[in-house]
Amino acid sequence: MAATPPLPRIAVRRDFLAAAASGLRSAEPGLVLQARRTGQPTRIGFTVTRKVGNAVVRNRARRRLRAAADAVLRRQPPIGWDLVLIGRAGTLDREFALLCADLRRALARTGVGA
Repeated sequence: MAATPPLPRIAVRRDFLAAAASGLRSAEPGLVLQARRTGQPTRIGFTVTRKVGNAVVRNRARRRLRAAADAVLRRQPPIGWDLVLIGRAGTLDREFALLCADLRRALARTGVGA
């Protein structure tokens, strides 16, 4: 059985800002989701601000967000969206199952579904 390739990434600042400006946003204890409808294949981006901690802490939070996104979105990714996951202080301490539940709830609240 072949592994499903990961979702393409958002890498350009302009695309992160466009997702932020779209207005579709859901804040959960473990993360914040910003979503923007596009006509393109779904892409995902991850960011964690300096308020969360130093580089080591931010990278750990980003890795947890990537793992949660992989667990939730890998089988049936939504089609036609740019998704930005923003780490919070709660991203680090939250149980992984709760972090995945936060992502599912945020997807449902923004209308992305998954």
